[in-house]
Amino acid sequence: MTRGRRREHYQWNMDIFGVPKVRAEAELLHAIVLLFQRLGVTSSYVGIRVSSRKVLQAVLNMYSIPEHLFTEVCVIVDKLGKMSREEIEKELISTGLSSEAVQGIIDVLSLKSLSKLEEVLGSGVEAVADLKKLFSFAEQYGYADWICFDASVVRGLAYYTGIVFEAFDREGKLRAICGGGRYDRLLSTFGSEDIPACGFGFGDAVIVELLKEKGLLPDLSRQVDDIVFPLDEELEGPASSIASSLRKKGRSVGLVEDKRLKWVFKHAERINASRLILVGNSEWERGMVRVKILSTREEFEVKAGELE
Repeated sequence: MTRGRRREHYQWNMDIFGVPKVRAEAELLHAIVLLFQRLGVTSSYVGIRVSSRKVLQAVLNMYSIPEHLFTEVCVIVDKLGKMSREEIEKELISTGLSSEAVQGIIDVLSLKSLSKLEEVLGSGVEAVADLKKLFSFAEQYGYADWICFDASVVRGLAYYTGIVFEAFDREGKLRAICGGGRYDRLLSTFGSEDIPACGFGFGDAVIVELLKEKGLLPDLSRQVDDIVFPLDEELEGPASSIASSLRKKGRSVGLVEDKRLKWVFKHAERINASRLILVGNSEWERGMVRVKILSTREEFEVKAGELE
């Protein structure tokens, strides 16, 4: 399986609704950069490529390409960098585009300079104005060194309508770390009224690979202070009270039921718990519980109300 790709993963999503201006994208990019920084990742490790779907739309308009081909062209040009130029050209021509239009599309989408894009499309094009505003915000926020213009970024999903972006590792070893953009017309596809919106998805798979490679993966070993275990079903209530009392005192407590005692001991050791608190009939009748300190194997009784 491709490195950084799993059959299932956790994902952080952030979306902003109701803000039509580029300020929303600037906020999203700031959130991404802040996460990287808090993880110890620097702009020398990771960058964020930025473009706009409106760039491709402007190029298609230059060559009078029908609107209904836009989505299909997006899917094909999203493969730039993953397939050879010749293969991309062949797929684009198969859609019915002229050779001149194909060359024009690829030439523009190969641009890495916003000033060069402005020379080709003109300063009055909305895509150029949006991107210039976003890069201005990046300077003001202080993350300009994280982002770069790359016209080839279009994102393969059909619903994007404006600014699009992808975070990448600068060594080029991994898949996109996260990505997103503006999708002002998404809600109408589900029968609702459209609202200006943008957002991103940030899966855990690729960032974990990057953190491992850079030696930045934090120690996420599970730490539980106490395991509380009732030895009889009728003691589940008292066990719940003990667990609740300890949690209120700030301890991390696991409450285990319906297991064999041998399994509970192994479970407590496996998760590196500090103590095992056994609630048994004979002890409970005297208002006591049995406590086992797992690191030393010390075992003793203590009054339930005096557990700390």
